[in-house]
Amino acid sequence: LAQACISAPFSSFRRPASPSSAMKFFSILSLLGSVAATPVPHELLLQVQELQAELSTQRQVIQELQEERRLQAAESESIDDKITKLQEADLGLGGALDSAWLVLCGALVMFMHAGFAMLETGCCRAKNASNVLMKNLVNVCCGTLGWWSIGWALAYGEQNGNGFIGTDGFFGFGFYTRDKASGVITPVECTADGCQSTMLSWFFQWAFCTAGATIVSGAVAERVKSPTYAAFAFLMTSFIYPMVVASTWGGGWLASLFGVGYMDFAGSGVVHLTGGISGLVGTTILGARTGRFSNPEEFECHNLPLVVLGTFALW
Repeated sequence: LAQACISAPFSSFRRPASPSSAMKFFSILSLLGSVAATPVPHELLLQVQELQAELSTQRQVIQELQEERRLQAAESESIDDKITKLQEADLGLGGALDSAWLVLCGALVMFMHAGFAMLETGCCRAKNASNVLMKNLVNVCCGTLGWWSIGWALAYGEQNGNGFIGTDGFFGFGFYTRDKASGVITPVECTADGCQSTMLSWFFQWAFCTAGATIVSGAVAERVKSPTYAAFAFLMTSFIYPMVVASTWGGGWLASLFGVGYMDFAGSGVVHLTGGISGLVGTTILGARTGRFSNPEEFECHNLPLVVLGTFALW
């Protein structure tokens, strides 16, 4: 219709000669207007929307590929760092478990002092109960000072080839490292075998050291004054016991004898043997208590419940 109108001669658009011609003319014009106002077909809109959705999908795929490549690049670049972190985590976990175990075992050995105190107090006469208890307390206090100041260094310090005694680590030196620039204190030292704190090792060995000295207090019960025994406890924990440890656990001459090392079970060859021999020497020098064999009924245990409780604590 539009083509017909356009191709029609100009004369056909002149004023119509009759009303019917004018009516036809206006009908053609209204038809052309309705055709011009017709909306875009629905199929075309659907195609546009599909193209937009496909474009959005393509963009999302591109973003995912870019992120995957970025992660792959990051993993390939930091694989060595991840291995290092895993090794550090493994050492850290091993060090934590070792530390927890040493703290637990050290606390259990420390609890032996309560057993010694109850056993010795229950076995002695009632008039000497306070003296025996005081000696057990003095033993731990003076023994701690002796082990911290001198004993640890002699037992576990660098022997420099002498095979008998350590030469460094006195008064807690070397228990930790301190960064001079930042002032950060690092108590743990990590090696290929794991991480270990020197202070924690000191605590664990301190428990055995003072336990060995306490054995002597029972052997010489009711025969030694507290100040005298305090001096002996310091000597025992700072010189006598450390000398034995340096030759055995400290890697001294006995540990390298015949190339087999030193094997010990629960400290029986170091703690108990050293404490037992020291107690034997002490009782030999002091002798028996006055009237012990002439009036044996006077030396019976005055508190059996304490004896039993102390036995269970030591067991």
